Amino acid sequence: MSRMFGTVSRGVRAPIIRNGDNIVDIVTESVLEASRVEGVPFRDRDIVAMTEAVVARAQGNYATVDDIATDVKNKFGGETVGVIFPILSRNRFAICLRGIAKGAKKVVLMLSYPSDEVGNHLVSLDAVDEKGVNPYCDVLTLAQYRELFGYEKHTFTGVDYVEYYESLIRECGAEAEIIFANNAKAILPYTKNVLCCDIHTRARTKRILKAAGAEVVLGLDEILNAPVNGSGYNADYGLLGSNKATEDQVKLFPRDCQPVVDAIQEKLFQATGKHVEVMVYGDGAFKDPIGKIWELADPVVSPAYTKGLEGTPNELKLKYLADNDFSDLSGDALKDAIKAKIHEKDDNLVGQMISEGTTPRRLTDLIGSLCDLTSGSGDKGTPIIWIQGYFDNYTAE
Repeated sequence: MSRMFGTVSRGVRAPIIRNGDNIVDIVTESVLEASRVEGVPFRDRDIVAMTEAVVARAQGNYATVDDIATDVKNKFGGETVGVIFPILSRNRFAICLRGIAKGAKKVVLMLSYPSDEVGNHLVSLDAVDEKGVNPYCDVLTLAQYRELFGYEKHTFTGVDYVEYYESLIRECGAEAEIIFANNAKAILPYTKNVLCCDIHTRARTKRILKAAGAEVVLGLDEILNAPVNGSGYNADYGLLGSNKATEDQVKLFPRDCQPVVDAIQEKLFQATGKHVEVMVYGDGAFKDPIGKIWELADPVVSPAYTKGLEGTPNELKLKYLADNDFSDLSGDALKDAIKAKIHEKDDNLVGQMISEGTTPRRLTDLIGSLCDLTSGSGDKGTPIIWIQGYFDNYTAE
């Protein structure tokens, strides 16, 4: 009889992980213990994933506000810095802004509107339309913004991020000036030294500014991309993917993760005889339909994964087969015909109507989103995810 369950995603409880802990041993022992306690056997092509936060914590990949300030001052000269396109986040960006402000005499903060890059709204698009503002070309001063839109607060957090960010800058001893624009070049009349704080569009933003005559152009990925006074760092992503740890400290995105996933895969094979895929995951890549927030504030969904997670799904659309190729069949005849079609499918279905409607995304982005939704970001206590059946299809017995 065929298995009745398809994909199953389980959160695995783990100890509270601290700086210096052996993350490879903890993850391996946690899933092995879960298997013993819950009576769930391992299968080939299971997936074990762990959140980036616990990897970074075990690595001790932390830095202070003063470390950020030192790096910013060294790279920008300690005078005026244009800080453009940051996301609106108390957890993600506010503490970084404190460090930036401590490393400069003046911060010209340029916020995109009506929303930031990941969908956090300052104001609604409807409000922008009602006021006759063109967000593609209009540059607003703080006074103009307040006159048009007043003191809007974020739908979910209840925070006026304009006021919040301005106060953070001033509290750190820097002068603050705030403008609103969506064209990177709008910052250049204010300063030629620019820190690009966008995540997924940062390469384009830097290119536009350099071509327009900016003098010093860096991204958040270039702040703390090397140690400062013995701090943590991330050579690839710098401050991107960082989170607030304490009021004066950030936890950076983990680094050197490939040896971690490879070692866990090897230890699980030795313990179970099964080939298990392993990955580190951060934010999932999905959009909230109500708040309009795109979850992906990390630079990537997965900074490291084993080789079996390369690529994209290669799946047939069962609904298409049932409604078209086999519309005259039903019951066991339909089931057998679809199974035969799956066995015969090409290794690459790109462009074929028979795969139309299947999700054309990377496996790591899909699986990382599943992991993020399973583990959550609160008090579930399951920073490790064990997925079974992800690579099964209708023919699996």
